Amino acid sequence: MSDSIERLIRQLQNTYHGPSWHGPTLKELLADVTAGQAEKKGIRNAHSIWEIVLHAAAWKRAVERRLEGAATSLQGEEDWPPVEHSSESAWRTALDDLDTAHDALVGRVRQLAPTELDRFAPAQKVSLYATIHGVIQHDIYHAGQIALLKKL
Repeated sequence: MSDSIERLIRQLQNTYHGPSWHGPTLKELLADVTAGQAEKKGIRNAHSIWEIVLHAAAWKRAVERRLEGAATSLQGEEDWPPVEHSSESAWRTALDDLDTAHDALVGRVRQLAPTELDRFAPAQKVSLYATIHGVIQHDIYHAGQIALLKKL
């Protein structure tokens, strides 16, 4: 595997699992969150932790599809899937789904040839390299939101 692909995978893993430079990762922040905490709306007109988890998983899957060559865009409930059941087991399922989406994305990045990184994602104005960095930044952004919501 090329150095450029390996560096991207390392960034994906470090910003999701750790260790990270920026602070706690999504995985670290979510480790002690209960279903009750996850569904709580701590700020009016803001998303809950649970909604953020569903959203992050949706975008990991969307980026994976873009890397496979699909012109993918998320709108409405595809972008922000609703919390349908608020049990502890449903919360664990949401966390497992986030892990599964992350692992699938890493697996897809691992399959890329370095020459593909400069190719534009379908129907996008950015390269696959920038798309992968975008999902890394997306995790960091939402990790910050979750850190704040946990303090409320």
